[in-house]
Amino acid sequence: MKIQTFPIPSIFRFLHLGTLSLAISSLLISCRSYNSLNVNMALNSLYTDEQPALSGNGRFLAFVSNRNGKRNILLYDLQQQQFVDIPRLNRRDAIAESPSISNNARYIVYTASDAGRPEIELYDRLTNRWQVLTLGYRGWLRNPSISADGRYIVFESGRRGQWDLEVIDRGPLIELDIVDGSSVESEILGLPSLEESN
Repeated sequence: MKIQTFPIPSIFRFLHLGTLSLAISSLLISCRSYNSLNVNMALNSLYTDEQPALSGNGRFLAFVSNRNGKRNILLYDLQQQQFVDIPRLNRRDAIAESPSISNNARYIVYTASDAGRPEIELYDRLTNRWQVLTLGYRGWLRNPSISADGRYIVFESGRRGQWDLEVIDRGPLIELDIVDGSSVESEILGLPSLEESN
């Protein structure tokens, strides 16, 4: 936000004392309005931001925030210093928690509770689609974490009456997150990868 300054004498030349106090009040109100409009655009805000997860390449940060009146997962690009749109990940009928992201943040894994019981879900940022990975799983689960290439997900399982660790293998036929330095945006926009450009 740019703040324009004026010499004191020039202000008094054009404004009476009552008008000056009104102008200052208006300026303070507009500054407050500016801050309230842009508070959602900043990484740290007046709202609760928690459960951070960093991508393997260190560029993306996923976390849970209550900025929009409910708990949502947000994705922030640390390089571009802006939020990344993740359509259809946050749903009105589910509470998303504990995000984890692959190397270039193509895949986001998290827990979602829509019927009082958490499920592990996977969101593909290339297709903007999500899928339930633990449909029919018996037992409580929490804290999923995805491998850099997006193939494996480890999580805490309570199905034996204690917290154990289990691994989901998504199989060899999935599209892996690119680990060669290319970004998801390159695939989305059809840009050449680093190998193709060399």
